[in-house]
Amino acid sequence: MYKNQEQAEQFLTKLNELKWEADKEVVICAPYTLLPVLDEMNKNKNWKSGAENMFYAEQGAFTGEISPLQLKDVGCEYVIIGHSERRHIFYETDEMINKKLKSALEHNLMPIFCVGETLDQRENNETKKIITTQVQEGLKNLKSYNLNLITIAYEPVWAIGTGKTATPEQAQEVQALIRKLTTPETSILYGGSVKPDNVKELMAQPDINGALVGGASLEMESFEKIINFESI
Repeated sequence: MYKNQEQAEQFLTKLNELKWEADKEVVICAPYTLLPVLDEMNKNKNWKSGAENMFYAEQGAFTGEISPLQLKDVGCEYVIIGHSERRHIFYETDEMINKKLKSALEHNLMPIFCVGETLDQRENNETKKIITTQVQEGLKNLKSYNLNLITIAYEPVWAIGTGKTATPEQAQEVQALIRKLTTPETSILYGGSVKPDNVKELMAQPDINGALVGGASLEMESFEKIINFESI
């Protein structure tokens, strides 16, 4: 929940000046009010735009929500589903997240499906159980869809915005579990205080395919270093 329209335009102007390797994909997921700005400023399609959340219905009496059709109307290609803040602040359940994933796929939106454990759950050695449940319940009854269209982001709740980061070994352990629960082709991201000074080590892990970047994406200087981490 950052940036007004002017700030977003300044940020995206800088983004449009950046260069990165062709095999990299950069996705900007913004608040709903800024999605038309993303659509307007992405004429060259160098990057993709996405929303931070959506409801599963196409329309109806769901005041304050936004539908997949409305996201498509402003050029969205991606949508974040099940972010830890949606789970823990707004009490979204695995069942609701499953409905959102199904709706996103039905409307040709690429979901970034988030899973992760709290500090208490990690300290109680429940990480494997929590992640397994979240992945399996989130993907329940989705076998008829192309599951390779779903990007999964592991975001340990205890490492989000706290300055704490899972060690590369901790991250890889969970990412490897997610890999076993999905497919070899599934794109798996790590999110949780990703910064320029730790991204290279994280990306060296075999089951980490990219990063879900939070606070470090707000300033172009740090975001550029993360995008082009090989040159750091």
